[in-house]
Amino acid sequence: MVEKLKQDMIQAMKNKEKERLTVIRMVKAAMDQEHIDRKREINDELLIDVVNKQIKMRKDSLVEFEKADRHDLVEKTEAELAILMEYLPEQLTEEEIKSVVDEIFQEVKPESQKDMGKVMKEATSRLKGKADMKTVSNLIRERLQ
Repeated sequence: MVEKLKQDMIQAMKNKEKERLTVIRMVKAAMDQEHIDRKREINDELLIDVVNKQIKMRKDSLVEFEKADRHDLVEKTEAELAILMEYLPEQLTEEEIKSVVDEIFQEVKPESQKDMGKVMKEATSRLKGKADMKTVSNLIRERLQ
């Protein structure tokens, strides 16, 4: 995945795709910053973490842009989201997420809301990068009630 990012950056430069190049450079810069700040090795796991953070930031911005009725910024942000999604593993469907959550509930056997942390820890290790963790959290919260 990291190698794909580098190759895509070179390709975007050759094809003069400014928007794509900007997004890829932001991801690369964020990865380098994590590598320096937290001494994390640059690998696929770091790439997934950084891309997820970038996606979350863009989704938050999207909500604000829609409230402000800024359609130009909404379109730009959606295009950036599409580029970022290319660097995540194949996303699971809601049914697949539910089946993984069911497996986790059978293993962890949570008894109340207090066990949310245990369940989320296991869910994060299995689903990180493959599913929106906000959706996973909501599914787990519903099951615990």
